[in-house]
Amino acid sequence: MDAENGGRRGWLEAFTEYTAAEGFRYRITAEGGSDEIRTRVLKPVLDGDHEAFSVSEAGRSSLAPSNYRFAANGVDADGLAKVLITPRRKEPALISGTMFLRPDDGTLVRVQGRLAKSPSFWVQDVEVVRTYKRIDGVVVPVAFQSKAQVRFLGEATLRVTYAYSEIDGRPPSSAK
Repeated sequence: MDAENGGRRGWLEAFTEYTAAEGFRYRITAEGGSDEIRTRVLKPVLDGDHEAFSVSEAGRSSLAPSNYRFAANGVDADGLAKVLITPRRKEPALISGTMFLRPDDGTLVRVQGRLAKSPSFWVQDVEVVRTYKRIDGVVVPVAFQSKAQVRFLGEATLRVTYAYSEIDGRPPSSAK
């Protein structure tokens, strides 16, 4: 994952793991660049993921009728079905925007839009794009990008790329 703001850039690589028994865990394996970006942006993102995957929070951001209203919105230039998603609550974990699905099987390809609520006073107008892929029959996130305005500091970007060593306890066929 990496983040930029102004002339500062920080990055880190982390091994993450989720099990029903132990929840979400992470271990940073490499890092570099701006210490401030790493400690104020990247590590808090991992800590936020830890909190989001807790038993009490896991369903609060899922793409489910309890969190969103859905409305069909045609097909995009790539042939993907567009579905408008409107959050039922104003929370930073929810997105107001569009999800894109493969029309042949309904596979989730992408979700993009704005956070329903700013995560803090300092961060505004957060635009996000989450990209998904079906790997060995399981739809998993493969990329996350966001762009936001940080008060007094200007535009900031965050990029996360996911690589899987295991999915549902098995190495993915692309990793064999």
